Amino acid sequence: MRATTPDRSFWCKAGSTNLSILLLLPPLAAATAAAQKQPLSAERSWEIQRVGAPAISPDGRWAVVSIAKPDLEHNKLSADLWLYSTDGAIERRLTADPADDNGPVWSPDGSRIAFVSQRDGDEAPQAYTIAADGGEATRVTSWPTGVAQLKWSPDGAHVYFLSRVWTDLRSADEQGARLKERAESKRKVQVYDGKSFSAWDTLLDERELHLFQVPVAGGEPKPITLGTGLDLPRQSIPLEAVLYDVSHDGREIAFVADSDPAPNDSNQDVFVIATAGGAPRNLTADNAAGDTSPAYSPDGKHLAFERQTIKRFYGDTRRLMILDRASAKTREIAADWDRSKTSLAWSSDGRLVGAIDDAGTVRLYEFPLEGEPRAITTSPSFSNPALSRNGVLVALRQSFTEPPSLVRVDAATGSATQLSNVNDALLADTAFGAYESVTYQGANGAPIQMWVNYPPGFDRTRKYPLFLLIHGGPHNGITDGMQFRWNAQVFSSWGFVTAWPNFHGSSGFGQAFTDSINPHWDALPYQDVIAAAEWLAAQPWIDADRMVAGGGSYGGYLATILLGRPHPFKALVAHAAVYNLYTQYGGDFSFEIPRFGGFWEPAQQEYFKSGSPHYAAATFATPTLVIHGQKDMRVPLNNGIELYQTLLMKGVPTRLVYFPDENHWVLTTQNSLFWYAEVRSWLERWIGE
Repeated sequence: MRATTPDRSFWCKAGSTNLSILLLLPPLAAATAAAQKQPLSAERSWEIQRVGAPAISPDGRWAVVSIAKPDLEHNKLSADLWLYSTDGAIERRLTADPADDNGPVWSPDGSRIAFVSQRDGDEAPQAYTIAADGGEATRVTSWPTGVAQLKWSPDGAHVYFLSRVWTDLRSADEQGARLKERAESKRKVQVYDGKSFSAWDTLLDERELHLFQVPVAGGEPKPITLGTGLDLPRQSIPLEAVLYDVSHDGREIAFVADSDPAPNDSNQDVFVIATAGGAPRNLTADNAAGDTSPAYSPDGKHLAFERQTIKRFYGDTRRLMILDRASAKTREIAADWDRSKTSLAWSSDGRLVGAIDDAGTVRLYEFPLEGEPRAITTSPSFSNPALSRNGVLVALRQSFTEPPSLVRVDAATGSATQLSNVNDALLADTAFGAYESVTYQGANGAPIQMWVNYPPGFDRTRKYPLFLLIHGGPHNGITDGMQFRWNAQVFSSWGFVTAWPNFHGSSGFGQAFTDSINPHWDALPYQDVIAAAEWLAAQPWIDADRMVAGGGSYGGYLATILLGRPHPFKALVAHAAVYNLYTQYGGDFSFEIPRFGGFWEPAQQEYFKSGSPHYAAATFATPTLVIHGQKDMRVPLNNGIELYQTLLMKGVPTRLVYFPDENHWVLTTQNSLFWYAEVRSWLERWIGE
């Protein structure tokens, strides 16, 4: 049956560039409606099923997604593939194995779907295929080091995959024997010879990431990039970035590799190589910064890719580049449009559709090869566009009150038809709070956009405590979407007004705004957070004596900056916080030469003393909850331990929540529930319930 949209009658959306969501019901009516439903508690948020990025069939009739269902008993998410007709008439569960099934891709004729799973007997994730009309899945690979990021060859005879392998070994048996030898050895030492040490939560060994081709019928994989002297980016963990693509005729592959041999620097370039073999050719040697995400046009005439031009700055604007394969000339599309062009998908008529971080909302835009970009959607957020050969467009839609849902989008009007409905019953019985986008005056008088989420049944005649959230990154803006780890609606269900400012440095507001905080990470965002607190304290519905703040990663860093400077907050939460900028050089991004020079250089010494939170320890006085994971290599554990121990020595009320099995984030169900309970308990301890 056709999916229906849950009732959201207590809020509405309006506007485009500056989105505003308005309260519709009077306070008493809103409170009555909310009382009939359940609040979005942390436990309830873990009942939400997670819909993954869609893949659309070549004829546009079907879309397949991976849907992960939380399993609290076994403390995990379990993902299966679901098939939806794009006319909204049919939904069908395609796989039901206890293992996770992810990364679906359609065969060129639309008859089969390849995906990644680790099923019974698999020592590592493998490639599988299943008929689109159902049946049992068939294993394609038995590759000991696992596979990721599958693609079909245009003739449907082969599947490509990525894997981290030892370069001195060629066969599966050799790779497997090496793995077994390492696992059984009583000596666990690893040696690093001029290569990066870790990525997120993974220790990198001497293996390299390479591309392989394997017959769909099975057999020994053929290496494509192994032996070329190039490997795909070592830091690409998890493997989410688009690192390669196959041309329309199957004769050529474009892939991303580091062209800089220096151990303390990198330059990601787009290379091409013939599938039959031969030497790779660098297409982007003229650019010293990163070039990524290659994508061939359906007619084979063009190759699109994303380009950054500021070396060593991950937040730099991503430019859309088009290579004419016949003339070998490259040009930029929409060069004067000040937004990053990402998540790009080709249409059959030679245009691209991208999901663009745009002023607090992710919008779908169309990019013709000639002319200006055109907004397809306005609000809420739409991401992960996928286009069929005949122009059918599907994507994920989400907001603060709607988890990602599969929708079909009319590219002409932007109207969306919901296809997936796995969460509809839960959402219809959930009392969400309204939310809105506001703008206030921040540092240097600049306008700062901020999302404000209200408790269910919000009454403007009452006063509420405030939980001011500080986002991570810092170059990752908060958009209108459901965050599962820091869920503003969960916090609001506790009775808080929850605010999330997109301070200086945030993405989605143009290059100058994003780069404005470099190299001084602390100055402008600190002023913006204080200005946000002042704006909120001036509202008649905020209790200015009951304001708290917190954040994770960079947000934890800025929370710790607040700890040492004047602020109005009664308590703080610092999760995965950078506390010591000097020792943070041991983090997993620190193998490269810093963009503005290291702390040892005279030009940087003043900043490190003013911008490292530990230098302000003499003024620490605010009760602070410290949270850190043992497996966090992005911000290593010593940062959390140093902060906690300093607060103890200072006699400042503190509590350390240490997760021995979590990384930079808290990902498992039971740990997440414990995290929410600890945060709530800490905040209420200092401001009351």
